[in-house]
Amino acid sequence: MSAQGNDTIRRLALWGIPLSLGVMGLKMLAWWLTGSVALLSDGLESLVNVVAAFIAFFVIRYAQKPADHDHPFGHHKAEYLSAVTEGVMIVVAALMIVQEAVGHLGNPQPMQAPVLGLAINFVAGVINGVWALTLIRAGRTHRSPALTADGQHIMSDVYTSIGVVIGLLLALGTGQPIFDPVLAILVAINILYQGWKVISTSIDGLMDKAVLPEEEETIKNAIAGNAEGSLGVHDLKTRRAGAVTFVDFHMVVPAAMPVREAHRICDRLEDAIRAIHAGAEITIHVEPEGEKAHGIRVKVIKET
Repeated sequence: MSAQGNDTIRRLALWGIPLSLGVMGLKMLAWWLTGSVALLSDGLESLVNVVAAFIAFFVIRYAQKPADHDHPFGHHKAEYLSAVTEGVMIVVAALMIVQEAVGHLGNPQPMQAPVLGLAINFVAGVINGVWALTLIRAGRTHRSPALTADGQHIMSDVYTSIGVVIGLLLALGTGQPIFDPVLAILVAINILYQGWKVISTSIDGLMDKAVLPEEEETIKNAIAGNAEGSLGVHDLKTRRAGAVTFVDFHMVVPAAMPVREAHRICDRLEDAIRAIHAGAEITIHVEPEGEKAHGIRVKVIKET
């Protein structure tokens, strides 16, 4: 990733701290004014956002450290640890909401100052929505799992806020305060689902899952169009660690080909792959003809 991209990610992660604190303050104010357990559940999820913002900021800074003797492949996977931690925290927040809501099912209370409370909660939801879209877009552009997970978590908070407003309007319109705790439980179920998505995606990264099929296809095309002079490419492997894509494959060349010529082909292939995956880490194993091909093969395009 470019230095500008790293700066953008760090800046967004830093801004996430005061923004999450401000949104949490607005939501807890809405709960304090109304006494609504649904608004309390929304506020509790925002509390998790605050902790997650701090974790994301420090982990992103660590993940961007250059490779060293103890971590020769870099520190990129630290971002996945941040995302997994955030996913676990989302699940914990959901369980806290369920506990609070169940306690109010038998004795639901009408809201106090509902119009002001809902208005404040709406403003907090709009801020969250804009910020979540910003983080998700930047996280995907710069391939930052921590930033993307943070944005997805905040977006789940937006969905929570929308559900809370709809449910509380129902409670006010029908005069049935039971909608308040019931809605809080439904919100918790949605949060649990969002938390599981964040955790499962991050575990894939920690387990060295291959890049997406469409990304692998672009890598194959780059190899096929730039391996002229070789006899074939096989055993293609890919994985992603944070913002970095790792590509590994074997290239077969004529046994009599000079090392310098094989090296030129490797340089050409590396440039082609990095043109579509900036900063990719590429390992090419050069083999003499006669070696048996295995793994994922790439058909080399020969000039006519």
